[in-house]
Amino acid sequence: MSEVTQGIPADGASGGDGAADGQAAQAPAGGGARRALNPSLLVGGALVLVVVALALVSYVWTPYAPMRVLPVEAYQTPNAEHWLGTDRLRRDVLTQILVGARTTLYVGFVAVGVAAVIGVPLGILAAMTPGWLGQLVMRSNDVLLAFPALLLAIMFAALYGGSTRVAMIAIGVATIPAFARITRSGALGVMKTEYVVAARAAGRSPLAIAVRHVLPNVAGLIIVQASVSFAIAILAEAALAYLGLGTPTGQASWGRMLFEAQTTLRSAPHLALIPGAAIAVSVLGFNLFGDGLRDWLDPKLESR
Repeated sequence: MSEVTQGIPADGASGGDGAADGQAAQAPAGGGARRALNPSLLVGGALVLVVVALALVSYVWTPYAPMRVLPVEAYQTPNAEHWLGTDRLRRDVLTQILVGARTTLYVGFVAVGVAAVIGVPLGILAAMTPGWLGQLVMRSNDVLLAFPALLLAIMFAALYGGSTRVAMIAIGVATIPAFARITRSGALGVMKTEYVVAARAAGRSPLAIAVRHVLPNVAGLIIVQASVSFAIAILAEAALAYLGLGTPTGQASWGRMLFEAQTTLRSAPHLALIPGAAIAVSVLGFNLFGDGLRDWLDPKLESR
């Protein structure tokens, strides 16, 4: 799922009357505490912290240089000297996992940042200008939505060559529609609230209304969408690296580790299982974290 749709009004719907703050205020005093113990939020947050910790550790310590060819036997299974073994080029697998976590988070942060910086203003613009301009924004958004993230990334890589930078930009551009649609849906409800109507009647500029009233009220939706999009970015980066269109040879990447291990699935299955598990844990963590955030930020879902 590339887009969060629960707990928000549909495009053009009259729901979302801006009473979210009032509902939150009327919630029981212990509601926040109960929602903070949401299992998805806790489990997802823990998995995300593990991935972040691996990336941070790689900046200060790795057992060996990431691409260093060691004077040991290839295809070693996990042992006391090499905790996750060695690959076919006699490189330390643990080192590559640590540095690969750094690459994965770097690509995810940049891709989601590009999508949010472009998609959020477009969504607010479409909600505040329901005429031809808003329709133009959303129809353009629909055209871009027709291209899956992986397909668009492959097209970018074919045009500009495979690299980490191209992969980040392609994934970010492909994720713009999700942010634009989510932001527009939330902003449509905010625009119908009394305080926004009063601000417009008082002569406030559209920019001031967007910054002061609309953006703060849709921030929760944006944060949840960012978490879900991060999981998509991780998968897309791994897939591009596996196809040779993302992180180039010579840089540690979980997807490239899978590519290099595909010929040794019988003789050394751990070389594919370890990076595969890292990708699965990361994607699961960000998806669970996004789902838990949605429940925690929306008081209407606390009884679930």
